[in-house]
Amino acid sequence: MKITSRGIGLLACAGLLLLLGFRFGYPELTLLGAAALIAVGCAVAVAGWRPRLDVSRQAEPDRVGRGEPATMTLTVRNGGRLRSANMIAEDRCGNRPVPVPLLRLRPGRDTTVSYPVPTHRRGVVPVGPLRVTGHDALGLVVLARAHGNTAQVWVHPRIHPLNAVPAGVARSMDGRVDRVPHGSITFDSLREYVVGDELRRVHWRTSARIGELMVREHLDTSLPRIVVLLDDRAAAHPVLVDGVAESFESACEAAASVVAAARREELPIALLLVADPNTGDNFLDRLAAAELRTTSALSRDLSDADPYTSATVAGPAGDPLRAVLDRLRQQRLGDTLIFLTGPGARDDLGQLGALRAAYPSVLAGIFGDPMPAPARTAGVQVLDAADGAEFAAEWNGVRRW
Repeated sequence: MKITSRGIGLLACAGLLLLLGFRFGYPELTLLGAAALIAVGCAVAVAGWRPRLDVSRQAEPDRVGRGEPATMTLTVRNGGRLRSANMIAEDRCGNRPVPVPLLRLRPGRDTTVSYPVPTHRRGVVPVGPLRVTGHDALGLVVLARAHGNTAQVWVHPRIHPLNAVPAGVARSMDGRVDRVPHGSITFDSLREYVVGDELRRVHWRTSARIGELMVREHLDTSLPRIVVLLDDRAAAHPVLVDGVAESFESACEAAASVVAAARREELPIALLLVADPNTGDNFLDRLAAAELRTTSALSRDLSDADPYTSATVAGPAGDPLRAVLDRLRQQRLGDTLIFLTGPGARDDLGQLGALRAAYPSVLAGIFGDPMPAPARTAGVQVLDAADGAEFAAEWNGVRRW
């Protein structure tokens, strides 16, 4: 609750009138001071009335590509029984206020407002809550309250069409394979039998030992497994335009394009961010929420984490890139590694070349660098591109990985 300057002035006058009236015996001044004090009290009571508003919102759709239209529909219902709602309200859509008319909203009635959600930038756009401002007729007191929950609209990076994905070369127990039509028969694990499993896959020795039918699971190691490593370090994207690193936005578009192409071909893919330890299967949402992170911010985020997690993410001497490359070398998450970064990380390609023993195909996409590098640096194939569309054109021009 906030008392306006008019309300403060009226309170001061009320105190002065009451003091003079009682001190010098003027009942008229006392009456005026009491009336002013009562007016302020009534204003507090009127502004402090809390309306029963039921707020619901729906985004259509709640996940869009950058530049695609999205609409937020807000419905406000007066849940009261006696009094109409007559106040000022506004919704928040990102950093933009959206006025919502609540003039003479009768009990049991509702009003609906629809407005576009800005999608010109990749990111997660927060919408809400509805902010209702109550005030009295004299403008002495103003009280603002929040109603309803917030919603989010996920603006994914643009996806540029890629004609093909790497063929992949996998090392397995059956030897070196490449594009095997029916996959390999490498044993992976045992699981319980479920109705519909073929009896020829039952492992009878284990089933007899534990008393339950156990079925063999085989892993198709011939499928290419792609690992996309997105560099979200602020040092890798030093050039900012209006506070936005366009090279990082282009790298996010390239990552989204590779993910979409792999899913189209039904190929397994993993997405890693250099400075962000969070993982998940919804790759496009992760790319929408990705932000540049400084080394100091990363250290603050990991201050409450366990020592093992902190060492794994931050790495030696606070180098998150070295830490994630060590992890990739040890775990061998795939056979094709795609590193997407900005002009500030060109000197790190030497570290990337050390992974050639674990990843037969290593590609680096560098965005926004005015000085293009050779097509092959430190054993790594390099694609220099100004934006995501140029990266897709360069990618489609690669004949052999």
